[in-house]
Amino acid sequence: MTRDQLAAELSRMAKMQISDITRAVKSGDKAIALNEVSDLALRLNQLADAIAGVPAPAPAVSRARVLDPA
Repeated sequence: MTRDQLAAELSRMAKMQISDITRAVKSGDKAIALNEVSDLALRLNQLADAIAGVPAPAPAVSRARVLDPA
């Protein structure tokens, strides 16, 4: 992956997730906002692992989501 490809992927991921996080915060939905932050962190970690050459883990059957903290 070239530097330009990496920059493009990071920009794409950030724009998509930040837009979703902003929308959730504005609507007052904390659970969705936290889920979006968690999803962004997961995607960034996966990208970092891919760049480092770490093999991807086997896909999980179901992914845990943050429930309403209130």
